[in-house]
Amino acid sequence: MFSRLSDKLQEVFKDLRGHGRISEQNVVDALREVRMALLEADVHFRVAKEFVARVKDKALGEEVLRSVTPGQQIVKIFHDELTSLLGGDASPLNLANPGRILMVGLNGAGKTTSSAKLARWLKTQGKAPLLIACDLQRPAAIQQLATLGEQIGVRVFQPKPDKKDVLEVSREAAVWCEQEGGNVQIYDTAGRQEIDEALVEELRRLKDALAPQEVLLVCDAATGQQAVSVAEHFHNALGLTGIVLTKLDGDARGGAALSLREVTKQPIKFAGVGEKIDQFEPFYPERLAGRILGMGDVVSLVEKAAEAITEEDARRMEEKMRTASFDLNDFLHQFKLLRRMGPLENVLGMLPGMDKLKDSSIDERQLKRVEAIVLSMTPKERARPDILNARRRQRVARGSGSTVSEVNNLLLRFNQMRKMMKKAGQMKKLMAQARRAGIPGLS
Repeated sequence: MFSRLSDKLQEVFKDLRGHGRISEQNVVDALREVRMALLEADVHFRVAKEFVARVKDKALGEEVLRSVTPGQQIVKIFHDELTSLLGGDASPLNLANPGRILMVGLNGAGKTTSSAKLARWLKTQGKAPLLIACDLQRPAAIQQLATLGEQIGVRVFQPKPDKKDVLEVSREAAVWCEQEGGNVQIYDTAGRQEIDEALVEELRRLKDALAPQEVLLVCDAATGQQAVSVAEHFHNALGLTGIVLTKLDGDARGGAALSLREVTKQPIKFAGVGEKIDQFEPFYPERLAGRILGMGDVVSLVEKAAEAITEEDARRMEEKMRTASFDLNDFLHQFKLLRRMGPLENVLGMLPGMDKLKDSSIDERQLKRVEAIVLSMTPKERARPDILNARRRQRVARGSGSTVSEVNNLLLRFNQMRKMMKKAGQMKKLMAQARRAGIPGLS
């Protein structure tokens, strides 16, 4: 997401950093490029204009133009303003007991899937969510929600096929929720291809009946400018409390995310960053601003690693490094843990300065081939790579659909990595011995 905007902004900042001193004209020229980049990224024209004006006021300040590192100062101004544009701080859900969340939006935006993803996320936070199917217009919606609910282990209220009155369904659902005893109720509502008054009136009546703490608009990030008009219409009619942005992973422009918060004044609370049920996360404006500007998002990376890697995995890896006993079985295990953290492209995007590398040097197909090569080895060969003679390597190459040269290259890189780990383990052991010996500066 935001790859085009990110690339363009980093070009502008690189040029600014190249000047020892920055003149007013340098700033004006740079901001002209920034405004064009924002518009090309599908940011609403009014939002782009006001954002550039705010940055210009601060960037032309005397303390910036005369500072030792004016280029860096301007980047910081951009980061702060971008964070503010995206909403400042993360906005948690307002959930009384029982909490009620009304999910609204157009057809195709991902309401049903997002409802299930939100329920799964709430489970990880210790909540007991319930899903209520209130989409009586799309025949497959109820079954879809039921299937997703089964996948994540969340109970789903399914109205009878002949039900047409959404208010009657909500009353029946209220009785069912009381019996089930959950503490958060998520209502998946009907959408339309276009906003129409019948849809809006139905949602108004449902909102009045439920009195939900949260009314979340599910919005497809790829719809660009249309997302802004949709959000305005829903907000004026229902009084939104937040936004869920879907398909952020598939939109290279991402302008909707930068426009919605400014136009509706309501926070983006969650983002769908992939098709899988677990690719759904709280929206952190400051972290996303850092990623757009090429600064990475190490905090999110650490959180993802903590979710994917257990304490036992980490302890086992540390032991392997310390004793220099890392083998190809461990390599395969680490490979799978990395995959568990999500698409490699997204993981690399969280590392400062790695956004360029992910586009040019990392080939997902090549990584799958590496995995296939290791899987084509026997457990004994993975444990003792040194026994892989020419005949065994030919067999591995045939089994993985690769060449002997590719197998040799993988083993060469693996041995280099193992040597580095051995040196790191030896250094750690020496440092521990030095501390025990009481050498000054190491205790």
